[in-house]
Amino acid sequence: MLRILVAAVCGCVVWASASPQALAQQTSTSHQPNHTQVKPNDAQADKPNTQQLALDQIALINRLSWGITPALAVSYSKQDEKAFIQRQLAPQGKPLPKPVQAVIDDMAISGDTTALTMELYQLRKTLKSLSADDPAREDARKALQQRQNTLGRETQQRYLLRALYSPDQLQEKMTWFWMNHFNIYLNKSPYLRPLLADFEERAIRPYALGKFKDLLSATMHHPAMLIYLDNNQNRAGKINENYGRELLELHTLGVGGGYTQKDVTELSRALTGLGINLTGKMPKPSKRYSNDYVRNGIFEFNPARHDYKDKRILGHVIQGRGLAEIDEVVELLASHPSTAKHISRELAVYFVSDNPSDALVSDMSKTFLKSDGDIAKTLNVMFQSQEFRASLSKNSFKDPMEYVLASTRLMHSGADKIVDVRLLQSWLSRMGEPLYGRLTPDGFAIERDAWQNSGQMLTRFEFARFIGGPAPQLYVPYVKGEKPPKRAVPEAARKAYDGILHNGISAETRKTLEQAKTTQEWNTLLLSSPDFMNH
Repeated sequence: MLRILVAAVCGCVVWASASPQALAQQTSTSHQPNHTQVKPNDAQADKPNTQQLALDQIALINRLSWGITPALAVSYSKQDEKAFIQRQLAPQGKPLPKPVQAVIDDMAISGDTTALTMELYQLRKTLKSLSADDPAREDARKALQQRQNTLGRETQQRYLLRALYSPDQLQEKMTWFWMNHFNIYLNKSPYLRPLLADFEERAIRPYALGKFKDLLSATMHHPAMLIYLDNNQNRAGKINENYGRELLELHTLGVGGGYTQKDVTELSRALTGLGINLTGKMPKPSKRYSNDYVRNGIFEFNPARHDYKDKRILGHVIQGRGLAEIDEVVELLASHPSTAKHISRELAVYFVSDNPSDALVSDMSKTFLKSDGDIAKTLNVMFQSQEFRASLSKNSFKDPMEYVLASTRLMHSGADKIVDVRLLQSWLSRMGEPLYGRLTPDGFAIERDAWQNSGQMLTRFEFARFIGGPAPQLYVPYVKGEKPPKRAVPEAARKAYDGILHNGISAETRKTLEQAKTTQEWNTLLLSSPDFMNH
């Protein structure tokens, strides 16, 4: 029997007892499923679209999406594997379900994020103008806090809704990957609540499968990044190296990528002038450089703050000429062999294994450089590799984002659509991966081993019971004091694993699932199994 303790979660079926430490170890290493192909029975053979997928096919769908659903499995069965991969590499922009899109359209962040940022600025300005003993100060503080919290929640909720329902699943997964790569902590500044929503919408999502240099340029010109890494405090004569250092160490070349401290300083000099303007007042640069001034929303290039002297970065001389220097920096960094290697290795770690081979990374890097940093082409080399194919039959532990989204997509894949994801946000926080909640610029770990521990497993068991049940709170907008209407326990997963997804469960797990007395117990046991914890 599988050695997983589920009694504390579902209060019904005990697979076997084990310490939490042994549990985490067993889930990642000792589970070797028996995925013998099972032929459909006669009843199934008479029904269309019930051909059972093989284990590697199920694993492939899981790697390229936020989790398989019965509908996605059927869609995959109607096309060959190459067509499925190419479809995901070239997102078609199909709309979200109408109820989901309606919720997103109603969010404040779907409007003018610059106006929202200025609204927060005015609320903060009003608060600062009130003395400590002014009775209006507390109301002003509450108004500011409430608006900040609302915008922050919306930023997280919009992404989760898209991840759950977008037909362009690989684009959604890559959007999260790049948001994590170019990590910005949501709560560092109140202005980041609406600006991070705009950062995802305009700097990341359009380029998630495009050219890396376009992606890099968009992040470098976005006020959210400039605020988070303090470049709005970087000016000629008073250099702040925070952004310059992370740009080299995390965003492009990577640790050991061949840069020096001198390169950090010189790059930081090139970044002077990039900042934000919340006051709306025009700066007063010298007449010599006044035509160099640029403003877009709250983004500002201020010649009065820029170091116009020449810089030498990675052996290349960049002439001081204002904002155009950034375009040259982008080309230099995006086309550097160390960047190609660093980005390729991160992608391989995320999609293949914690320790991808140097050969795979080298093949991906060559394509990255030959294609001018084409992300989709680089991914395709990886997806077509033998190493990727071999990884589909090996255990790959889901991180919290993958686990929460995959569980939700599978269990709640019916006609009704989830419209309130606040509880999913809460569960992600409990598992240690709150969306946009990583304090440091390195982002959350993408190595699966980083997430295997006893506390993580026990929290997942609790979540399995919740999401394997009716979860009515997810289906109606939250109204304080009102209880959501009752819902039936979802049966989609059980039906799918009796049919098209039969081979996604090992014989050992199936034997355990047979002990379940109710559908909710069955759901809980499935989500708690090593089969589902891995992909």
